[in-house]
Amino acid sequence: MKRIWGRPMLDVQSVNVSYDDLQVLWNVSVKVNEGDIIALIGSNGAGKSTLLKTILSLLHPSSGSVTFLGERIDTLPTHMVVKKGISLVPEGRGLFPYMTVVENLMLGARSPKALKEMNNSIERAYEIFPALRERRKQFAKTLSGGEQQMLAISRALMANPKLLMLDEPSSGLGPLPTQKVFDVLRKINEDGTTILLVEQSIHHALELATTTYLLENGRVVLSGKREEILENEMITKAYLPARPLT
Repeated sequence: MKRIWGRPMLDVQSVNVSYDDLQVLWNVSVKVNEGDIIALIGSNGAGKSTLLKTILSLLHPSSGSVTFLGERIDTLPTHMVVKKGISLVPEGRGLFPYMTVVENLMLGARSPKALKEMNNSIERAYEIFPALRERRKQFAKTLSGGEQQMLAISRALMANPKLLMLDEPSSGLGPLPTQKVFDVLRKINEDGTTILLVEQSIHHALELATTTYLLENGRVVLSGKREEILENEMITKAYLPARPLT
């Protein structure tokens, strides 16, 4: 059953976040409505991954707030945030290399509700990524880069999230696996999962996202729909080499 799209889901409001004495995020605000695909773009070190960790309550803001479906979550422990309906596909995938595909999937279903639906969720993963069914008994370390990313996404989906966050899903992948990943993300969104995406491949991010935020030096310096982003001279000069978008 598809969820109702358009209602407010995630509200990151004026968060400031530091690692010890080093401030990384400065008054960052991001809004996500149900059904959105939101892209966070920017150079390395801009604070994109830090923002995802803050939303998941792995880091806590010194000021500001994170609200999910009307409930403040930035003071909750991470496992409670996951239970509320947020999953993260981390940069580098974070798989257990000497566990099988199916064992890695099972680790994604930790809440009582997810455990109850585990078999159905595994079958859904195999339907989305047929290669995982073929390799279900293989160790994760034996998979190709693209297959490992498929497994990381599927493991995050095992929790049946309302919001799926992904940190650099195209990292280390060639053009064909990257396109496969983005095609699947579009399908996951169409099936009812809202997506918040950190991505270095600006073209893919803009082609997929409903709204894009540009972070520079820990600050949101630009946000807008695809057409608004493409009309911005700073974006076209700094981030978009000459390649027509379809």
